[in-house]
Amino acid sequence: MNVQTKDGLLQDGAGYVVAADHYISPEFAKIEAEKLWYRVWQMACREEEIPNVGDFYTYDIVDQSIIVIRVATDEIKAYYNVCPHRGRTITEGCGHAARLFCKFHGWSWKLDGTIAKVVDRHEWPEESLTDDDLNLVPVKVGRWSGWVYINMDPDSISLEEHLAPAKAYLDPYDIGGMNYHWRKSTIFDCNWKVALEAFNEGYHVQTTHNQMLRYMDDWTQSYARGRHSHFGYWESMPMGSRSARLTDGKPTEDIRPGIRDYMEDMAATLNAGSSVQTVFAARRVEQEVPPGTPPMEVLAKFGQYIYENAASQGLQWPSITPEQMYAAGVDWHLFPNQIMLMGPTGLLGYRARPFGNDPDKCVWDVYSLQRYPEGQVPKVEHEWSQDHGDVDFWGLILTQDYQNMGQVQKGMKSKGFKGAKPNPRQEIAVINFHRSLDDFVENGYAQ
Repeated sequence: MNVQTKDGLLQDGAGYVVAADHYISPEFAKIEAEKLWYRVWQMACREEEIPNVGDFYTYDIVDQSIIVIRVATDEIKAYYNVCPHRGRTITEGCGHAARLFCKFHGWSWKLDGTIAKVVDRHEWPEESLTDDDLNLVPVKVGRWSGWVYINMDPDSISLEEHLAPAKAYLDPYDIGGMNYHWRKSTIFDCNWKVALEAFNEGYHVQTTHNQMLRYMDDWTQSYARGRHSHFGYWESMPMGSRSARLTDGKPTEDIRPGIRDYMEDMAATLNAGSSVQTVFAARRVEQEVPPGTPPMEVLAKFGQYIYENAASQGLQWPSITPEQMYAAGVDWHLFPNQIMLMGPTGLLGYRARPFGNDPDKCVWDVYSLQRYPEGQVPKVEHEWSQDHGDVDFWGLILTQDYQNMGQVQKGMKSKGFKGAKPNPRQEIAVINFHRSLDDFVENGYAQ
């Protein structure tokens, strides 16, 4: 049972335990494949990865492979990535095709999935090989905020229904107006949920990222919103405040230096969550806003300076109010496996996927989106690295997170581990995720 109050809290979160088998069991991984991945809406790629007609992206999830392809200027389709002749996959990675082509025996298909050519088709009796037998099998597609989603269940609810109520909180950010700043991937030696949950709560900051306590109060409030969830910070401890752990709970009187340090550190150690516009605005706040200005007025000036700097560079600013940003918080988990930390000028996104059917490994994707002036969107390469301690490649903050992944997976197999016990306030998102997962495995989208 998942009893959510109107304000997104859980009435019965205390004492909740996640069984270790949910992370380490091959049997549970098989259940997830059949009951979750084969019938849930899941993000496959961004539209900018397939900008032209004929561009395709190969999306792999557990033992299934899907072709996502742009078939017209404003139409994207998806098909199971398999030749109906002898079962060879048709595409690998990303690319462009005038026609989809099987490299085994040379069969080909038009972009709309209909059969174009069967080599020596005359050797089959006409009634034994119809076009319906040969067309690629379609997969349901949805689009939102620049992302392309797929669902292998043709009878599923719509993507819009799946995204509710999170969509209402996130639409004001105009994420569709952002483009890749960078994108990186790796393979972790842990379950996909272990990786995902490390970025689905702020409770770990006081230990894993304790260098950040000097400019941010790490105590967060987490909320459940249907199957989705998010967390944010208290208005009484705004950005730029020193952690209450360092001040005996006393508020920071001057948050201006903290805002500057926060933005400069995000730019230097994460290369996301900050931008040229936000760093410039933070420095301007410290120089131009008088000491003693109330914190909320300082933040208002910070937002004003970001807007002014963005406008001077031709950037389109979203129509979002401070009230909407506060309600949205800073970190969203879209069920089942997409996480984003968003702001008006950019977004840091994460995705975790099973590595085939192995419960001890996962594919990890992390990317930064930013706003760019028209005509100045950069070409971004998709980078991979298996060196999880490479600060130059990942940045300090991510390498700090990565050191926990394999160690958590190893620890969960201990005979001394009795199950995960999420914090009933700061880790509501983790509790809600597992309750939603259990419910979806049992009932799908049925309410």
